Amino acid sequence: MATEIDNSATSLTLDAVERFNAAFNRHDVDAVMNAMTEDCIFENTNPQPDGTRLVGADAVRAYWGKFFAANPDAIFETEEIFATGDRCVVRWIYRKTKEGKPWHLRGVDIFKVRNGKVAEKLAYVKG
Repeated sequence: MATEIDNSATSLTLDAVERFNAAFNRHDVDAVMNAMTEDCIFENTNPQPDGTRLVGADAVRAYWGKFFAANPDAIFETEEIFATGDRCVVRWIYRKTKEGKPWHLRGVDIFKVRNGKVAEKLAYVKG
């Protein structure tokens, strides 16, 4: 039995993730958090192998504040983005300066969106 895809939900999901990504690349913690739910979940890629799981806006806000301070030139370039319903996958390149030299890492984020905001951001990297 085929399941019908809700194109309006997919469009809202893409809009929410793109709003989040734009705020992230501006290093705007307030805008990042305005793009996330109060009960948001963020799973980071460090430490290996499972990363760190942060739950709730306060914990996630504190993380982003420290992250942006420690990585002032960090940006994510979207290589590919697609969504269906409330789920979205973004394949990206993370770029910054490390030890005075350009550095990058490739990975994927899996998002879940609820009511036009990011409820989950689960990050995975190559390497």
